Amino acid sequence: MFVIIQAHEYQKYAAVLDQMFRLRKKVFADKLGWDVPVIGPYERDSYDSLSPAYLVWCNDNRTRLYGGMRLMPTTGPTLLYDVFRETFPAAADLVAPGIWEGTRMCIDEEAIAKDFPSIDAARAFSMMLLALCECALDHGIHTMISNYEPYLKRVYKRAGAEVEELGRADGYGKYPVCCGAFEVSDRVLRKMRAALGLTLPLYVRHVPARSVVTQFLEMAA
Repeated sequence: MFVIIQAHEYQKYAAVLDQMFRLRKKVFADKLGWDVPVIGPYERDSYDSLSPAYLVWCNDNRTRLYGGMRLMPTTGPTLLYDVFRETFPAAADLVAPGIWEGTRMCIDEEAIAKDFPSIDAARAFSMMLLALCECALDHGIHTMISNYEPYLKRVYKRAGAEVEELGRADGYGKYPVCCGAFEVSDRVLRKMRAALGLTLPLYVRHVPARSVVTQFLEMAA
């Protein structure tokens, strides 16, 4: 299942989040060699301390992770402005409630190959993008912003996503880093589903049986 994890649910999904931070170290630090903060077996940075939301792909009993990414509103601190400001024009204003930043997207290729042998890495990545579009649309987000290396644009196109490159800059690593704005709309959603040959949603919003306020009051009683 694809589910959004918000701050008040971190404990509920503790096992999945633990696996996600381990996977991030494996992918971004060990495999890609990025200069990212590593704490023991985990890759975590200061933005993970700001109560972000995480979109994760996991099994139904929340014990096995297949992929994940971090989502943050551009109305607060973001990597986009704090680190990658040179990747988009100075005149561009990317701060708005309906614009969110997506970072640290990764998949566990070994876990997916074991549990879903018919899904290769490219399709798994595309499924994460589709779930992101569904999730963003469901939460009133009209634009996702992400920084990426140029070759990934081909991957986005194959998934049916529509991204406008706002700019790019050198000096961050071996390859240039691009800044892209991804449209979130029903039209794009239909296009992505068609590209993957899917009709049913991957992401389904979880509706709690009781409100967070009710649960808090019961705990305090």
